[in-house]
Order: sequence, then structure tokens, then C-alpha cells
Amino acid sequence: MKTGRIGKGEERTIQKLMDTMAVEDIAKQLDRNPESIHKFIKKKFKVGVTQTELAAYSLADRPYWKELKSQFTDEELELFKYHWSRIISQFKDDVFPTEELQVVDVIKLEILMNRCLKGNKDNIEQINAYDHMLQDERSRDKDQQDHDYIINLERQVASLRAAQESLNRDYRELQAKKGSMLKEMKGTREQRIKRLEDSKQSFTSWVVSMMQDPEKMKAYGIEMEKMRVAMEREKERLGKFHKYDDGTVDQPFLTPDTVQE
Repeated sequence: MKTGRIGKGEERTIQKLMDTMAVEDIAKQLDRNPESIHKFIKKKFKVGVTQTELAAYSLADRPYWKELKSQFTDEELELFKYHWSRIISQFKDDVFPTEELQVVDVIKLEILMNRCLKGNKDNIEQINAYDHMLQDERSRDKDQQDHDYIINLERQVASLRAAQESLNRDYRELQAKKGSMLKEMKGTREQRIKRLEDSKQSFTSWVVSMMQDPEKMKAYGIEMEKMRVAMEREKERLGKFHKYDDGTVDQPFLTPDTVQE
């Protein structure tokens, strides 16, 4: 079975067959893993993707994605995509270029905060290890203790504690900046609720806006009619006799209009 990047010829084959052939059959024809073909179709042709996945794929098309790849590790980039897709989906893709830069900066701050916490965790583990080494050395008889070794360990512990304080300070500063930027973006829960409470739009004003936009009103009308037709067809289907697995014959949807002799 082939592995690696999908070539141009395979891409043309996939594009030609994906509307008429199952993914498993395409994969078999190309001697590829069906999961890789499925992911390729979603990423390349945006078929069967959710809003969150679509937002994540759109990030890779941005010109600054190359810069991000040079700034963060692969693990951090996956986290970046996750936060990006969630935030963009929250704002329903109603994001202007300046707001997009704010989203990028907020996610950068989040990743830098994670780095601080990881560094702090590593420091704590090293401090604990050095403390055990100090205890072992001090538990010996005084004439057998290596005083230079003890002093060296104490210096390293002191250096790590100072670095820990610096990381904690950096984390608090990043957290404050992130909170400030979220407020500017109107992205906090408090501001979202306040925005709804401050909304002056009523049902009457919504109806008026609909009347002023015939195209939108027509689109809503078509959608409502489709729903009505679908409901009637499903009502008719469920009103017919149905044989269940236990052999019982009955009507799933029983009303005065569907009762049959």
C-alpha cells in the first residue's frame, strides 16, 4: 500500500471519481489507505467538513502560516489550529482582517502561557531531584560528605527557583494581556451576555427588516416550504403499516388522519 504525499495524478483521479465512487473503492484503485483519501478529500476539496474543520483548513491557506510554522513546534501548531477553528466558529466567520490578527495574537499568548507552565513543571521536577540528591549527600557522615558537591547542588536549586519565579511572573503578565485582548474582541462570556441584553432588536423590527429584503424573505419562504413538504412525506410514510422485527404489524404514527381499516 502506498504511503506519503498524494501526487497530482492521484489528485486528478480522486477529483474525477469522488462524486460517483465510494472512498474505499477510490483507495483500493489507488492502493492507498481509505482514511488518508478521506482526509485528503476533506482538506483539498472541502467535502463533508464541519464549520470547525473548515476554519482549521483555512488557516493553512493564510500567508502568515509559514511564519507560524517557523515559530512553533508541530504539537503547538496542532493546538493553534484547534483554538483558531473554535474561535472563528464562535464568531460565525464574521471576522475582519484586524480582528483576525487579534485572534492570532490571542492564540500566541495562549501557547506562550502553556510554555511557561511546562517550563515551571520541568523546574519543579528538577528541584525535587536535586533536593533528593542533597538529602542523600547530607545523610552521610560529615567526614564523608562532598561539600563542593553540596554547594553546587544548592546553587542549581537556587537558580531553578529564580527561574521558576520568572516563569510565574511571565505567566501572570501573559494572562493579563490575554484577558485584555479577549475583552477588546468582545469574546468573554460577560460581554456576550451584555451584548444580547443591550440588543434593541425586537420581533417587529426583525419582520420589518425581512420585508425590506425580498431575497432573504424568498429564501426563508423556500426553506419553510421544503420543511413542510418533507414533514408531509414523512407523515405519510410513518402513517403506513410497518412490520416490526417481532412480527407485529402496526402504524408508527397513529392519528385520526392516518387511521386505516
